[in-house]
Amino acid sequence: MRSISAMGVAATMLLVAGCRQDMHNQPKFIPQRGTSFFADGRSVRPQVENTVARGQLHEDTYFYTGMVNGKEGDGLPIELTAAVLERGQERYNIYCTPCHSRVGNGNGMIVQRGYKPAGNFHTDRLRQAPLGHFFSVMTNGYGAMPDYSAQITPVDRWAIAAYIRALQLSQDAKASDVPAGQHPIDLHELAKEQGLPPGFADDWGNELPATAVKGSPNGKSFVLPPSATPGMVTAVQNQK
Repeated sequence: MRSISAMGVAATMLLVAGCRQDMHNQPKFIPQRGTSFFADGRSVRPQVENTVARGQLHEDTYFYTGMVNGKEGDGLPIELTAAVLERGQERYNIYCTPCHSRVGNGNGMIVQRGYKPAGNFHTDRLRQAPLGHFFSVMTNGYGAMPDYSAQITPVDRWAIAAYIRALQLSQDAKASDVPAGQHPIDLHELAKEQGLPPGFADDWGNELPATAVKGSPNGKSFVLPPSATPGMVTAVQNQK
């Protein structure tokens, strides 16, 4: 019996040792380590020429860079629709308003608290800037502004650029821009009809309207919609 038990223990040890050998000493190459297997001494093989990783084939270079022959282009590579402008406004309000404000005059809340002044989209320089400039800045950053390529997809960057152009037009429109058969409407009268605060339609200048500061026409603090998590709403209200 003892001999049989010893043989069983020996067989088990051999079996375990065999598994350990297979699991711990695998025939593999470790990245960045040398090897004598290949003539160049490298364990990592060079990538096959003219191949592109999945998801990285960017044939439309303007769509992904905003550049044409090394210069900023001025076209919109996506169809301009009301839905695109709405999406651009939504993304702009999330990512751009802290510095540039909701109205785009560069006097956002963190600027009011001491951060370096942001670009004012209503200056002649930025009104005349090509559309690709705004896409390029969002992609690569500019001055004190970091890049947002990781946070905002290319199509959303173009939507934001389109919305910025709409913001610029809102403050630089001319009577000749009104379509034939239509007449300009006095914004002060329109604001009064809609019950908006006095001065709502005044020139922005360096002062922000109530909507830019509070995010609502009535000047009250913004509250998340009922569909949001109750605890989240409470946290936001407490921050106010």
